[in-house]
Amino acid sequence: MLSFLFKVKISAMSKRKSKESSSANGECISQVQRILRERFCHHHATGKPFGIEHQYRHLLELLKRTTVHGESNSALIIGPRGSGKTMLLNHVLKELMEIKQIRENLLEVHLNGLLQTNDKVALKEITRQLHLENVVGDKVFGSFAENLAFLLEALRKGDRTSSCPVLFILDEFDLFVHHKNQTLLYNLFDISQSAQTPVTVIGLTCRQDILELLEKRVKSRFSHRQIYLMNSFDFKQYIKIFKEQLSLPAEFLDESFAQKWNNNVQHLSEDKTVQDMLQNLFHYSKDLRSLHLLLMLALSNVTVHHPLITASDLHEASKQYRMDSKANIVHGLSVLEICLIIAMKHLNDVYEGEPFNFQMVYNEFQKFMQRKAHCMYNFEKPVVMKAFEHLLQLELVKPIERPSVRAQREYLLMKLLLDNNQIMDALQAYPNCPTDVKQWATSSLSWL
Repeated sequence: MLSFLFKVKISAMSKRKSKESSSANGECISQVQRILRERFCHHHATGKPFGIEHQYRHLLELLKRTTVHGESNSALIIGPRGSGKTMLLNHVLKELMEIKQIRENLLEVHLNGLLQTNDKVALKEITRQLHLENVVGDKVFGSFAENLAFLLEALRKGDRTSSCPVLFILDEFDLFVHHKNQTLLYNLFDISQSAQTPVTVIGLTCRQDILELLEKRVKSRFSHRQIYLMNSFDFKQYIKIFKEQLSLPAEFLDESFAQKWNNNVQHLSEDKTVQDMLQNLFHYSKDLRSLHLLLMLALSNVTVHHPLITASDLHEASKQYRMDSKANIVHGLSVLEICLIIAMKHLNDVYEGEPFNFQMVYNEFQKFMQRKAHCMYNFEKPVVMKAFEHLLQLELVKPIERPSVRAQREYLLMKLLLDNNQIMDALQAYPNCPTDVKQWATSSLSWL
C-alpha cells in the first residue's frame, strides 16, 4: 500500500515538473519569436556591419558632430533596395544611444515619403514627433518656414550648445522632391546651414540621380555629403551574417536555452545542405531582406514541441520563398478558367505571342469542347465571358490598350501574363484536373 502511494506521489511530482518545464519552454519560445521577428522586420542592429566599415565611421562621426558638438549637417545615404541603408543608420544610432549625454538630449524625427505626401502632412508629423502640439495650439503662421522655425525655437534651452540637437531622417527621400517647390527640403537644408539650432538631415534613397532632381536653391543649401552603399560582402561573410541574424543575445532570459539555440545555429551554418541552399539564395539576391524573409519563414515552424530550427525547416522555407505567386493563383481557379488559360496558351503558341481577344479564346475553347464534349459541361457564352473577366480581375490577363467607351468587350486585345512553364507547373499541382484538359494543355498543336 505504501509502495503504491509512493508511486502515485512520484507520478504527481513528475507531472508537475513536466508542466513547469513546458511553461518555461513556452516562455522561451515566445521570447525567441519576439526578438527575432523584431530583428527581421525592423532591421534592428546586431553585431558590426559587413563591408561598410568606412561608411559606418563616416556617418557616426557626422552624427557625433551634431549630437556632441552642436554642428549642423546634411547627408544622403544612397544605395539599391536591400543594400542596408536602414540597417547602417540603426547601427550608428544604437552606438550613439549608448552615450548618456546623447541619449538624454537627441531628438529624432522620422519622415517617410510614402506617408508624408505633402508639406502640410509632414509638418503635422514633425509637430507630433517633437511633442509640440500644445505649444503650437491654434497659432496661425504666415509660411511653412515660419512654422518650422517656431517649432525648433520651442526646443531651445538657451544658447546653441545647450539646445536639443534634432535629427531628421527622411526615408524614400526622392519622393519629397515632388512636393510643391520642394519647400520642406529647402527649409530643412537652410536650417542645417544656419547656426541657430543643431540640426542634421539624413536622406535615404535608391535614386542614383537624386541630386539632379533637386532645385538649384535646394541643392545650394545641401552639404553634398553622399554615402554610397553596395552589397560588397562575399559568401563567407554572408554565412556570418546568417549566424548573427539567427543567434540569440547574451542577455536572453534563459542562458542554457540560448546556449543550446546558438549551438544549433552554429551547426546549421556548417551543414553542407544548408550552405548550398544559402549559396543559391546568395547568387539569386544579396539583398539581406531576402535572407530575413527566409529566416522568418523558418522561424514560423518553431514551437514548444519543435524548439529548434532544423535544416529541413530552412529547405521548406526556401521552397516557400521561391514559390510562384501567379502559379498559386491558378491552383484556385475553376476548370472553366483553366481551360480559357490553356486556350490562350495555344493562341500564343500559334500566333507567336501576338495579342488576342475574348472571341478568339472562346472559339478555341469551343473547338476543344466539340472534340471532348463528354468530359465537361457545355457552358453558355455569357458564363465563359464572366470567367474571362475574373481572369482579368486577377491580373492573369492584361488589356493591351485602355478600353474606349464604344469598344466591344469581346474584341479588346489582351495579353496573357503567364508563361508556358508556369501554366504546366500549375496544372501538375491542380487537384482533380480532368485528364482531357491536361492532355489538351500538353498538346503541341492547337485544336484548329
